[in-house]
Amino acid sequence: MSQTILIADDEQGILDVLQYNLEKGGYEVVCACDGLEAMRLAHTHTPDLAVLDITMPGMDGLELCGRLRLELNMPVILLTARDSEIDKIVGLEIGADDYVTKPFSPREVLARVKAVLRRAKTGGEAAQASRLHIGPLCIDTLRHEVFLCDAQVALTAKEFSLLEYLMRNAGIALTRHAILDHVWGYDFYGDARTVDVHIRRLREKVEPDPATPALILTVPGIGYKFSTGS
Repeated sequence: MSQTILIADDEQGILDVLQYNLEKGGYEVVCACDGLEAMRLAHTHTPDLAVLDITMPGMDGLELCGRLRLELNMPVILLTARDSEIDKIVGLEIGADDYVTKPFSPREVLARVKAVLRRAKTGGEAAQASRLHIGPLCIDTLRHEVFLCDAQVALTAKEFSLLEYLMRNAGIALTRHAILDHVWGYDFYGDARTVDVHIRRLREKVEPDPATPALILTVPGIGYKFSTGS
């Protein structure tokens, strides 16, 4: 399935050149001659990337870039006729992924589009791999966030590490000493009761009913395991 590129520029000649070269490169292209039309097309077509001129009527490229990043989390390449450092800094600060100064080679823009889409794909895969979702509980190891039934839960750093270790080994009975070694480290001088205390605190925060745990289960004579939900 081909990817879709949104191009927004108030110069018809630039739209035509970019559309021709991007379509030749295997992409589907939608074009807008002003920022407001581009915003409408973005919501209608949900393109994979936007190439935006900074100076456009209706809504300039900088404002449009900010809104696309906020509302659709879409990669953006900015175009400008001004080789100004301040434009470049502002564009990157509001979320632009790359920046091309006019006049440009269509081949350069095509190469930038491919590179940004490749980075976006890699970043998306990394973000997906960073999320663990079992039953009502979801953790994001990149953002260090935990959600129980979509409600964010505040954990200490040690509680987060403990929960991540349990979830990554869901269904496996983990001994208290194995948990100590992994979460606290081999040089930790405490005893296994440290694990019990932290498990109790963690259950109070992530279990729907801490009195009857359904997620973090006790394995008699061994330690604990995280339920797979099956």
